Order: sequence, then C-alpha cells, then structure tokens
Amino acid sequence: MRVVKECEGGIVRRVMLLDDEGRDVVLVTRFLAHLADSGYSPNTLCGYAYDLRHLAAFLDVRHLDFGDFGPSTALEFLGYLRRVPSRRPAQRLGLSVATGQGRLLSPATVARALAATSSLFEWAIAAEAYAGAGNPMQRQVDSALGRVPDRPQPFLGGASRQQPIRRTVRVKLPVRLPRPLGDDDVQAVLGSLRTARDLAIFLLMLDGGLRPGEVLCLQLEDLAYGRRRVTVRKRDDHPRGARAKARRERVVDLHEPRTLKVVSRYVLHERPAEALSPFVFLVGGAGKTRCEPLSYRHWPVGSLAGWTGWGSGHRKRPRTRCDTPTRPRCGRAGCVSWRCSSAWGTPRPSRCAATPGSATSRSCPTTPPPSRPARDLDRVAGTDRREGRV
Repeated sequence: MRVVKECEGGIVRRVMLLDDEGRDVVLVTRFLAHLADSGYSPNTLCGYAYDLRHLAAFLDVRHLDFGDFGPSTALEFLGYLRRVPSRRPAQRLGLSVATGQGRLLSPATVARALAATSSLFEWAIAAEAYAGAGNPMQRQVDSALGRVPDRPQPFLGGASRQQPIRRTVRVKLPVRLPRPLGDDDVQAVLGSLRTARDLAIFLLMLDGGLRPGEVLCLQLEDLAYGRRRVTVRKRDDHPRGARAKARRERVVDLHEPRTLKVVSRYVLHERPAEALSPFVFLVGGAGKTRCEPLSYRHWPVGSLAGWTGWGSGHRKRPRTRCDTPTRPRCGRAGCVSWRCSSAWGTPRPSRCAATPGSATSRSCPTTPPPSRPARDLDRVAGTDRREGRV
C-alpha cells in the first residue's frame, strides 16, 4: 500500500491510496476526495490517507472487503494495529514497545487510525457505500466521562444537550505532562539563527504561541506595532498551500518587546522592498523566488534540531578538525571559513578539513569577511553589545 499525492504549484490537490498492484482503493480515494471538497487542509488529507492505509492492509491480509468489516472485525483490527511495526523514528522522550521486528505503533497512532476508520464508515453510510446496519466502530454514551474535571465543559454547563461519546473499540492513552524547552535549548536555537527573518519567525512562535501555518499566513495588515499585537486570521489563499490549523481567528498580544522589534527590523531592512506580496515572510536572498511567500519547503526552524542537539533524534552538531569559534553564517560548530559549509549550513569537504600536513591543508581564517562583519551578525541574532541587552 502506498499513498500518492497529486500536486499543482507545490500544493497537494488530490491524495489517493493505491494497493500493491498499483490499483486505486476506490472507497478510501472517494472519502479523501470528499474531505478535500469539505475544505480540509492537504496535511489532514495526507494524515487520513496514511491512517487508512493500515485499514486497507488489514483487509488485504484477512482477504476481506470493506463490506465485510463488522464490529467483531473491528476488535481484530485493534489487535492488528497493536502488533504493526512502525517505520518512523521515536519522538523525543517518547515511550514505545520494541520487538524483534522493531518498534511498534504508539497508542496515539493506533487511536488516530481507529478514529479515521470510524470517520470513513460514517461517510460510507451517508454515501450508501456500506450496507451494514450501522457504524462498525460502535459508540456509546459515557456518563462518567462527563464528570472528569479536566474535560472542557460547554458554556451552559449541565444544561447542554451535548453528551460525551466514547467508542467501544479504543486504546487507552497516557495523559502526559507538557515538555517545554529549557533555557539552554532556547538560547542554542536563538544562537543558531542566521537572519532576522528566521529570528522573527521563532520569536513569534515562542512568545506568541503561533503555529507554523499561522506564521506563514501572516500579512502586513495583521501587524499592529503600536498595540503590540498580531491578528491571526484564517486564510486559504497562500500560493504554497500553507494553512492555519485552527479555524477560529484570534488576537495575540505580544508582551515581549523584542518580538515586534525583530519583526519590524526584518520588514524594514531585510524583506525585499520591491515585493508586491502582502505576506510578511518571503523567501528573500538573491534568487528568482526572493519575492515569493515563504513555504514549508524553506521552513528554517525544522532543521534546527540537528544543529542544536534537541529534537526527535538527538543529533549532535558535527565536528571539524579546526577549533575555530562558531559563526551564525556557518550554522555549525567548526571552521569560520565560508569554504567549510554551503549557504544552507550543510557540511561539505573543504581544504581546511583536510589531513594536517598534507598538500591541501590550509590554516583557517580567524577573521570574518568584510562584507558580513561580526557586529552585523550579532545584531541579526538579537544582541546589542553597546546597550548590553538581548
């Protein structure tokens, strides 16, 4: 089973599920097309497709059809999910069961696959594509769930007609504590940022609690510098397909003055002046796409986990043979020379990394190039040496 995405202009327009022989899984593909017509985001479509791939694989192993899926088969499907090996690496500080075949699916992944299966059959009943008496993922009223103190209560309290519903086939999920980043991790991320654009994006997420899609969809009219607030609006017109996860618009007050200060510095000095796009964050640089809105492809924060040591894989910063200080332009610990790394911070062989004493070895320069003095780099990182504040 494999998921196929049809893209147009960098945006996922259609998602399909194909079997091992390359044939279309009709029921799942129709359901995904219905979700696309209902206004679901491309990331949600892909998530449903990968979750329903487990259902299609289960039916293929049992030699069953979607019409043969009943309440008893749902119990077997739960046992199948609890024994399926996972292909993804373990998350940071996450617990998972490992067997001889590898790590198994986490309880959260199993619960998401069960929820996607329930939604599929709810749609199939409405579309008259399932001949069963009801949804095989049976649900029942759970009065005890309504008395849980941590459960969000409706506005009218007990006078509301809404009743808590729980599926019969489910897996218990652990209630975990939040795992915020420490001060050392935050400072490591801030120190690894190279431009005012990347610093503004990270501070909006750190101080304002904005999601990546909400940051990418920000427009110039959403910034209120005098009131120190940002208006987060639901937009679906991003040319690269970036969308906000929540559909409720809100106003975020930024109490930290450094956030809007860095955003203002980026808009005035680093953002292309000839750009006609209303979006705040653009690709920038000197390429042909410098005036286009920033997309997930150019997302700068996701690659910081490998350079700062925090993230799912706990990857450390690669070392080089020279013990020169770290520079934000290089993006890694090692040589200050621009020959030691590419423009995106990717390590590559260079003369200064050669074996000492060889014909190709050279001493690394200890002073930065005159075009990017160290004082400008510190200003990009948010440090003002003259005033002694960050």
